[in-house]
Amino acid sequence: MGKFQRDKGARVERAIVNLFKDEGLHAERVPLSEAAKGLRMGEGHDIDVYISKNLPPLCGEIKGRKEIPKYIKEWLGDNDFLLIKEDRASPLAVLPWRVLIDLLLRCRNV
Repeated sequence: MGKFQRDKGARVERAIVNLFKDEGLHAERVPLSEAAKGLRMGEGHDIDVYISKNLPPLCGEIKGRKEIPKYIKEWLGDNDFLLIKEDRASPLAVLPWRVLIDLLLRCRNV
């Protein structure tokens, strides 16, 4: 990975962590997450989001792109979530930011 891509990735990760903090949730970048991915064969992650002192953090992977594929936005539409199901695999969930934050804040207050 080149310096430009590494710098962009770190910049996007910091921005996402700050968005969580703006919502009152504690989040941290995982130091050297890219190096850990190579050592643990894809098991690394980019950020930890803490919703409660009693629960382990949620591990997040961050991808910064110029554009999200148009069809994903169309499939999601005005709905609260999108589930994409690949044959013989668990579904993948896509949530708008407002829905994710609402869920995390609800969990924190339980």
